[in-house]
Amino acid sequence: MTRSVRMGIDVGGTHTKAVAIDNATHEIIGKSSVKTTHDDQRGVAKGVVQSFQNCLTENNISPDDVVFVAHSTTQATNALIEGDVAKVGVIGMSKGGLEGFLAKRQTKLDDIDLGNNKKIKIVNSYIPLKQLSVPKVEETILQLESDGAKVLVSSMAFGVDNGEPEKIVHEAAEEKKIPTTMASDITKLYGLTRRTRTAAINASILPKMLDTATSTEGSVREAGVNVPLMIMRGDGGVMEITEMKKRPVLTMLSGPAASVMGSLMYLRASNGVYFEVGGTTTNIGVIKNGRPAIDYSIVGGHPTYISSLDVRVLGCAGGSMVRADKSGVIDVGPRSAHIAGLDYAVFTDEEKMKSPRVEFFSPKEGDPADYVKVIMEDGSEVTITNSCAANVLGLVQEEHFSYGNVESARKALQALGDYCGTTAEEIAKQIMERAYAKIEPVILELAEKYKLEKDQISLVGVGGGAASLIIYFSEKMGVKYSIPENAEVISSIGVALAMVRDVVERIIPSPSTEDIRSIKNEAMNKAVESGATPESVEIHIEIDPQTSKVTAIATGSTEVKATDLTKEATAEEALELAAEDMRLALDQVELLAKNKYFYVIGEKGCQNTSGAVRIVDKKGFIKVQRGRGMSSVVRAGEYLEAMAGLWDSMAVYQTELIARPDFYMCVGARVIDFSATDFDQLQLLTDLEVGTLDPDEEVIVVAANIKQT
Repeated sequence: MTRSVRMGIDVGGTHTKAVAIDNATHEIIGKSSVKTTHDDQRGVAKGVVQSFQNCLTENNISPDDVVFVAHSTTQATNALIEGDVAKVGVIGMSKGGLEGFLAKRQTKLDDIDLGNNKKIKIVNSYIPLKQLSVPKVEETILQLESDGAKVLVSSMAFGVDNGEPEKIVHEAAEEKKIPTTMASDITKLYGLTRRTRTAAINASILPKMLDTATSTEGSVREAGVNVPLMIMRGDGGVMEITEMKKRPVLTMLSGPAASVMGSLMYLRASNGVYFEVGGTTTNIGVIKNGRPAIDYSIVGGHPTYISSLDVRVLGCAGGSMVRADKSGVIDVGPRSAHIAGLDYAVFTDEEKMKSPRVEFFSPKEGDPADYVKVIMEDGSEVTITNSCAANVLGLVQEEHFSYGNVESARKALQALGDYCGTTAEEIAKQIMERAYAKIEPVILELAEKYKLEKDQISLVGVGGGAASLIIYFSEKMGVKYSIPENAEVISSIGVALAMVRDVVERIIPSPSTEDIRSIKNEAMNKAVESGATPESVEIHIEIDPQTSKVTAIATGSTEVKATDLTKEATAEEALELAAEDMRLALDQVELLAKNKYFYVIGEKGCQNTSGAVRIVDKKGFIKVQRGRGMSSVVRAGEYLEAMAGLWDSMAVYQTELIARPDFYMCVGARVIDFSATDFDQLQLLTDLEVGTLDPDEEVIVVAANIKQT
């Protein structure tokens, strides 16, 4: 019997890593790594193909066994950073009168500053709707071409409601083989200037991304693999390469996205802060209710409608170098050993560490001249990093990727200690404290932004340098931590196991049932177009009552659905998991409710009052963590009465405001999240989910609120 293999390829700053995973068991079959080919004529695509082909060959994998291939990409981000962009011609359109006056101004874009003296150059034109015709469009395109435009954007005022004029421009441009982006194809949100700008950014990278996509796809086909090639999106999903060719801008930040999705495969808790710790930078973001936190990207100081992970990037990582003076360590980073061209002391053979002495230098022009390097008797040089300090303090264990030669690190740190008049251990503590001072405020800021209760936070470390930072930080903060198995290739695993994802957003004041049904269908169709099978697609609806924004998030799997990672958990095991997560003794928790797929576990004695509650699935993954919640098991035909009772019990009435409870519903194999929804909208959304069920079918309802202090 042939095996089914999923292939994930992650493009990092230094290495491009491929992982082959057994589709049935999720066991890692093989790995391969090559240097990322930034300077090749084909860009990073060459490294993607090399690592893919090497992984097949080195692990005796037949191309016929491959059922899924996906890769992350730095190409979109690099194109914008390096200014490798095409000149954009914008065609704005609108009705006449005041609407036309405003639209003409709002679609007229200035050049978009990308930093580093790089810009997306823009040329603008405008067609009043009453003059719109194919000849007029062709004439306008010719004028834009003569002005140097290589790609086009069609943007219509209120185009999200009627995109036909944009399609006329798009079809005319396609006839001339000019890459084109319709603004309404990128987002369905109002805001003409922002929508047009987002489309212009997308259009500017079309030529580069089309070349890369064609090259990568062709090479994969030459290797004998005929399944669709999927590309990682910046929001954590994947899409088929044909969709990427239309909306390449969605792949921005797909590298950090890959690490988050890999973390989620191993993370048993639904809330956490993840670290992707490399040698030079650390990416920090939030997982809330089992999903990564998403926000709109900012390009050149301008907000866009490009959804990507809300990630903070800090120049403090496993390879960050130390700055010091006679008083001790004064800073760590942002310059790294890799950039300075020096080896870590902790990865140096001990016999080479003879008569070490410290010297201070400036790694790059313009850097401070107080970075530390260690010079040995033979003139060879190494440097001191966070990884060196963590090893000396005994925080890094042999199974961790950043484990090295402790004695070598100790000798280097003692050389600095001798200069400062202290011990190697004291220098190591100072290094970790400087790193902690940089990163701890970011963790707290994200926890506050996404309302993570501290007793529910766990730190999840991925990347090769994870153990160098996360263990010390978790002890200081008094929170749990985990470093998943295969942390150094977690991004490639995340790519291999990622789901198709697509999002539809609309501004709908007071949405009706039909409005919600319509946006759900649109999200379903977009996910299927991106490569998901219809029967696998699940749709999560969010309604923001402040802005009237309705968001439909569709996720689904490709043709071969991934199986679960772990064996089924018993009720006793679920109780143990929940008790450990709540930091309670086993006899202080009890089973409140269960169905075929989930256990709801809470503090003992809290059936009729609020207490800590967890929803645990039958695979032992905690899907919901709340510090104050109540649950109820009801028949589908009577759910509304139960929800009303829970609402009254859990809502917190303040002077002029009401703190709405968040609701979760276990329906079949799904936990449906109705967070941040008022009661009228809650009825609307739950009716769409429950209205089609047998009235006697049981559903579990959980209501929760922030713990009041």
